[in-house]
Amino acid sequence: MDSCALSPPGVVRFEPDLVRKYDGFGPRYTSYPTADRFTDAFTRDDYANALRARADASTKLSLYVHVPFCNTICFYCACNKVVTKNRTHSARYVDYVLREIAMVASQVAGTRAVTQLHWGGGTPTFLSREEMAALMGALREAFEFEADAEISIEVDPRTVDEDGIGYLASLGFNRLSLGIQDFDPAVQKAVNRIQDEAQTRALMDAARRHGFVSINADLIYGLPKQTVEGFAATLSKVIAAGPDRIAIYSYAHLPHLFKPQRRIVEDELPAPAVKLDILGLAIASLGAAGYVHIGMDHFAKPGDELAVAQRERKLHRNFQGYSTRPDTDLLAFGVSAIGKVGDAYAQNAKTLADYYARLDAGELPVMRGVTLDADDVIRREVIQRIMCDFDVDLAAVGRKYAIDAARYFAPELASLAPLAADGLVETSQSALRVTPSGRLLVRNVAMTFDRRLREAKAGARYSRVI
Repeated sequence: MDSCALSPPGVVRFEPDLVRKYDGFGPRYTSYPTADRFTDAFTRDDYANALRARADASTKLSLYVHVPFCNTICFYCACNKVVTKNRTHSARYVDYVLREIAMVASQVAGTRAVTQLHWGGGTPTFLSREEMAALMGALREAFEFEADAEISIEVDPRTVDEDGIGYLASLGFNRLSLGIQDFDPAVQKAVNRIQDEAQTRALMDAARRHGFVSINADLIYGLPKQTVEGFAATLSKVIAAGPDRIAIYSYAHLPHLFKPQRRIVEDELPAPAVKLDILGLAIASLGAAGYVHIGMDHFAKPGDELAVAQRERKLHRNFQGYSTRPDTDLLAFGVSAIGKVGDAYAQNAKTLADYYARLDAGELPVMRGVTLDADDVIRREVIQRIMCDFDVDLAAVGRKYAIDAARYFAPELASLAPLAADGLVETSQSALRVTPSGRLLVRNVAMTFDRRLREAKAGARYSRVI
């Protein structure tokens, strides 16, 4: 790459004035095209055809299972969930997911190995042990897992003790993601999530004793009653616990879209200046503690697989965020789950009633999706590299897809001029680099190459960039 010299991976510079200037709403680019561009013109037959077309592909498989149930409601939550204390709901749900697994597996012939499995939600540990065993058993029977497959699960520390962690390990889980959000008792009360430090530390320590090789902790800034001082205390406690990865998400207050957020007192939300100060504090604190910036709101210890993948330019993004296993087809199971097969994306029905009805009819429960055209494929690669590597060798993209990249992306390169003037990017006709000052705003750079976003902004529901 000519004049666009690369910066060391993991380096990010916090420029509050630039953040204020460019902060807005935009996609997180866990896919391109983004999920809001999926349509119901893509049907279950299109998904079945995509599965059959990839039956003999050498590409490895990633699997995702969505478990929507929670027994309590966190007021900040914007996930697709079902809040209930009735455990019989999960038994029925697992039965239907097993049906879906069998239907999809019958379409995926050959010996394609599974390199990655993730259970998300909701709260996957809402399931009983028998239900978790049945689900994991069905997946292992239907698919061939690599010996070193990443098998991860999202856990609410309030729902699992050390014995439960041991049971997860016995099922093969080796990576853990847990929600913390904030240890400040006033904040926890304001969002209806009471979870003390001792409880969380005990779970993390148990995971290490049982051989989990990577632990991720999620935090949220911008919650009601948060202060710089209070969040500094939370950061100190989290850093002392030593998770391998830390994600610090920006709270998006959208009560008109997410009913639980209507219980949050808006006057208790931190002012924008305070929220920005909290972000700056987090970046400085994590950097001082030795964590490297992976991208957007994700940080990791230098020896963690994410940081290693970033250094080796093998980082990838999918619907679970940053991933160390690129170039896989993602088969997704459960209500609202989104998968990727070749150049097609498919999303399942969003409600339990619709999900069950489609499976009762003997159909794959796909409600919408999209098949990428040639332009989408090119832009997906460019956006992936921007989001993961913070640079793109446009000349190499041109050679791969037999295009004149400088001419093909001339409008996009021209539209980056204001960002370049502010020091967020460096561009030439054959390369693009996001600078350390631009890395927090990498979504703004990626949006420049999003043709579908430019063409149809109506109906978009995005989180803030920062």
